[in-house]
Amino acid sequence: MTQIERLRSLGLFDARVPRYTSYPTAPAFSPNVGAREQACALAKLNPDEPVSVYLHIPFCERLCWFCACRTQGTASLTPVEAYIGTLERELELLAGILPKGLRMGRMHWGGGTPTILPPDLIHRLANAVKAVIAPAEGWEFSVEIDPTMVDRAKIAALAAEGMNRASIGIQDFDPKVQDAIGRIQPFYVTLNCVEDLRDAGVHSLNADLVYGLPYQDMARLDDTVSKVLDLDPDRIALFGYAHVPWVSKRQQLIRDETLPKEVERFKLAEHAARRFGDAGLRAIGIDHFAKPADTLAIAAETGHLRRNFQGYTDDTCPTLIGIGASSISKLPTGYIQNAAATPAYTRSIGDGHLAGARGHLMTAGDRLRARAIEMIMCDFRLDLGALRRDHGEIAETLQPDVAMVLRIFGNLVAATPDGFEIRPEGRALTRIIASRFDAHVPNGARYSQAS
Repeated sequence: MTQIERLRSLGLFDARVPRYTSYPTAPAFSPNVGAREQACALAKLNPDEPVSVYLHIPFCERLCWFCACRTQGTASLTPVEAYIGTLERELELLAGILPKGLRMGRMHWGGGTPTILPPDLIHRLANAVKAVIAPAEGWEFSVEIDPTMVDRAKIAALAAEGMNRASIGIQDFDPKVQDAIGRIQPFYVTLNCVEDLRDAGVHSLNADLVYGLPYQDMARLDDTVSKVLDLDPDRIALFGYAHVPWVSKRQQLIRDETLPKEVERFKLAEHAARRFGDAGLRAIGIDHFAKPADTLAIAAETGHLRRNFQGYTDDTCPTLIGIGASSISKLPTGYIQNAAATPAYTRSIGDGHLAGARGHLMTAGDRLRARAIEMIMCDFRLDLGALRRDHGEIAETLQPDVAMVLRIFGNLVAATPDGFEIRPEGRALTRIIASRFDAHVPNGARYSQAS
């Protein structure tokens, strides 16, 4: 049996499983957990522990067809400015709840398109956040950048507010692929953006790419990879396109027959990974790459790599406060998601209460399984000894799951004295292996394909 046949037999090309940027994943959240639990958990935060802050800007001037994020199109800044006002009111509510002296170790602006904001709104929003949660020493401020929606003035405003890491959306540089996903972005536009960021003193750059897009083939992806390497980013995220038209209606504009078939898609990812490795980048987890001196690579090397809603991270803050429509907070008690639709979120904040609409309160078993899944996703191993040290004897409840993984996946995993590790040839199955430890898969939940 060939390697491809072996991977196929274990479900790589058929299984649909979570990406495990959280555990439990969002489909398992309940409307029985909301704003009341959100306020209680926020009030009890330890002010001596810095927190991460995520702000969601859901607006885009263009709606890329491949995207499944919570976004909405706008041809004017009027709704954007109104939304910033709502974010300010949410921050005022948080100011009345959060313990005094709380500091911000990380801040990330995502979307949507954060760079839809003009300089005055950039300053206004950044100052509103800092007035409630002051930056800690050595904090990191990262922003998702659309090169077609940014200029030097916006970059200067972001840099002045402390942006020291930029995540540049690329996806693919081939014109035919770009046309098929509704995202026209010539290489020179991205190159100018990168040069402007570096001129502004923002030297930590991440590039986001997607494989499995319509009309993407080996030659087209190879050309994109070459162009990306010419940009010399510090990190690269290579995500598999998640074709979920039942979730994102705009994806119905992408015809199934234009998408690479399963094995071809897998080979695209393998080829790009080889190119990045040959260029000296270190593979991080299942889909990230970083220069050896980058903090993400160091975190992977030292066992401190973590997983959150942005993917792989070296963020050590135990709490994430999500602000804005659909934002998810990771709190000591569990997860809380704000109302996903912008009108519902706006009503909640306008009525003077937090917008938490659904969530999950973590049990001891949930915390154990969350860490076990994070270990598998980050380190390609499961260490029951480490889990016992951190979670106690409840870690023994994972023994049957460990035995099942060793039985099902055979020589693609290796038994260790206290668990298992995934061999390099089996790492394409990492999400599937992690799913064996998931006790919260809701009936009817539909996820993206594993490959």
